[in-house]
Amino acid sequence: MKLLLWITITVALLVESCLMERPHPPHPHPPHPHPPHPHPPHPTHHHHHPHPCRSPSELEGKLTVTTPSGEFFAYGKYTYDADGQRIRFEELGQYQNKSFRADVLLLYKEGVMYTINREEKTCAKSELKDTFHPMEIPDNATLLGQVVLGSFSAPGEGLLVNSWMGEMPLLEAKYFLTFTEFGCLPISSLYYSQKTGWITTSFFNIVVGIKDPSSLTPPPFCTNATVESEGNFYSAFF
Repeated sequence: MKLLLWITITVALLVESCLMERPHPPHPHPPHPHPPHPHPPHPTHHHHHPHPCRSPSELEGKLTVTTPSGEFFAYGKYTYDADGQRIRFEELGQYQNKSFRADVLLLYKEGVMYTINREEKTCAKSELKDTFHPMEIPDNATLLGQVVLGSFSAPGEGLLVNSWMGEMPLLEAKYFLTFTEFGCLPISSLYYSQKTGWITTSFFNIVVGIKDPSSLTPPPFCTNATVESEGNFYSAFF
């Protein structure tokens, strides 16, 4: 087999050398140009059935949070650490026509939530009883479909995503999630419960990894903060 491979390569090189050295006779007629293809060829994609997935354990990015009524809107940065079960939100927004600034650190393993005011160097510490939910598509979620955001007519014009739906019986809530097919990165989340109503979250400018790990540690002026109330994820904003 090795001898056959060596012969094949040698013959190919000899033929290539002869073609390069031998002058080509003039063509009696100029070659006809190939007519343009009426439609550009479609890129080849490897289709397979999407499966539930989990996002990378460390992420940073931007997000927007809105309610359909327009009563609530927020825009800001998030830092996410699944292994340490820590999330930091630094946001600006409006609620009931009043502007607000929120800097919230949720430490699920410790069961505490810090509402941080860096300008006044104060902290409000709350008991956090929520269960940490990683950024993922739950195993019992139902696939709605796989779609392209944008276009696949040319490279770089589209993003392949999967949309899912499911329910959270303990919270009497339901959700619709859209994640990228490659990388399992969140694109959007639509969440509903009787307590919160519909909440839409959009994710963008995502970076895998955490640039400043200290952002997930309470600042020094929070050391003496005592638990004042009970909180949860949404009480940080509503």
